[in-house]
Amino acid sequence: MLSRWAQALINARAGGEGPDPLPYGENLLARWAEPHRRYHTTDHLIAVLDRVDELAHHADDPDAVRLAAWFHDAVYLPDRSTNEERSARLAERALPEAGVPPQTTAEVARLVRLTVEHDPAERDHNGQVLCDADLAVLAGGPQEYAAYAAAVRAEYAFVPDDAFRAGRADVLRQLLGQGHLFGTPTGRTRWERVARRNLTTELELLSA
Repeated sequence: MLSRWAQALINARAGGEGPDPLPYGENLLARWAEPHRRYHTTDHLIAVLDRVDELAHHADDPDAVRLAAWFHDAVYLPDRSTNEERSARLAERALPEAGVPPQTTAEVARLVRLTVEHDPAERDHNGQVLCDADLAVLAGGPQEYAAYAAAVRAEYAFVPDDAFRAGRADVLRQLLGQGHLFGTPTGRTRWERVARRNLTTELELLSA
């Protein structure tokens, strides 16, 4: 994992100098391994990075998208609604110090903030790749999707069942209300149909 981080960071420097990438990567991995996480874990980070690699040919700046994947849930407390904003601000602090140019830093932070709604603009290719990679879990097989849903519930174990079911149902309706869950041609072809079926099934179970 550290080698993947280092390569993305070095590429994003565009030939510029900077400090050793590894301490920054180690700090991020420590964040992703925090004990209160159940879904937003290192396994999720790896899955998103893998999907970004699969979709990279759709992006205008794949390395900015990779850095955004590293930061998109770097700050995560399930009882807070400001995680994406705080993660974006972390990127805005860390990346300039790590040698990343201002334009790329701004793009990474913008992409992290997009993961609040997962609804990038039609021509926002970088945003489409990151959001598709983050939402690809929705298109898992029955066992994979059940494990995902259980992990999300475990992160919100402090929320009473009735409140969780209502909140989760709202999230599912918001996703299903989008014209497309996935913005890239690859995402729509590979994942759209299955993801919608999974979301609809979970919503029906929550509403039963």
